[in-house]
Amino acid sequence: MSPVNYTKFNFAVFLLTGIHGQEDVHLWISIPFCLTYVFSIVGNSVILFIIKTDPRLHEPMYIFLSMLAITDLGLLMSTMPVTLGLYLLNSRKISLDACFAQLFFIHLLKCIESSVLLLMAFDRFIAICNPLRYTAILTLPRIGKMGLVCVLRWVTVILPIPFLLQRLQYCQSNVLSHCYCINQDVMKMACSDIRVNSIYGLSVPLLTLGLDSLLIFLSYVMILKTVLSITSRAECLRALNTCVSHLCAVLLFYMPMIGLSMIHRFGEGSFPLFQTVLGYIYLLIPPLMNPIVYSVKSKHLRDRIIRAFIK
Repeated sequence: MSPVNYTKFNFAVFLLTGIHGQEDVHLWISIPFCLTYVFSIVGNSVILFIIKTDPRLHEPMYIFLSMLAITDLGLLMSTMPVTLGLYLLNSRKISLDACFAQLFFIHLLKCIESSVLLLMAFDRFIAICNPLRYTAILTLPRIGKMGLVCVLRWVTVILPIPFLLQRLQYCQSNVLSHCYCINQDVMKMACSDIRVNSIYGLSVPLLTLGLDSLLIFLSYVMILKTVLSITSRAECLRALNTCVSHLCAVLLFYMPMIGLSMIHRFGEGSFPLFQTVLGYIYLLIPPLMNPIVYSVKSKHLRDRIIRAFIK
């Protein structure tokens, strides 16, 4: 018997997915999304404005915070048009090239955010474990070089991903699981051999994000060791209090990322609603909560923001 012939074809577009089964109320669902984007953009923009205009905040901790705010704004800009287009205008189509470009920026900015959190952990480590050399170690030129290295590192690592996806043939379903494009979701639409994509897509977070999270953990081990050696209880609590906002930012970043990666790898289709909600938490909650957490926990920043709005 001769083998059955079939024609492979490449989809011209992918279809984005909102909240499955709730298409009739997408317009109402768009309201919390619009509010989330507005509050996130305003919050991060205010943080940047306050840090830029107040010379007293030109310190390493606040410079790293401004890097985090810039990264969050970039992430919001890369997802907001398609998300609001889906919910407000029911515009589900996204071309392959636009999808590849979007996933490049999403993965790039999330990875840069991981490195910024690592730099912030290093900042807390130096401030608590070696306070006398804090200003000598974290100079403005050195901070700039550290930020540049982080960006170049991740551009080099993430750049191959869209090119690896571009070489594939897409003849499976073209309906994505989210209202944005990510590597794990897109490569499952392919009918070509995706072993290279899978290996690269798995090795990148393990070898890079895994390294960042390990170094953050080790930083806090050293911080905790130093803090516990402080005899004064008040000084001990004050030192730990300076780390609370950063710990919250780390948890807000890594927990949804790990959860979403686990679902895409091992639980695809098991909990569709949970996967959708976790996908939104992964992208939208850190940019929304980071300005709030740091404004609440940083007295200098909070007082400066209050004075700016009272004027």
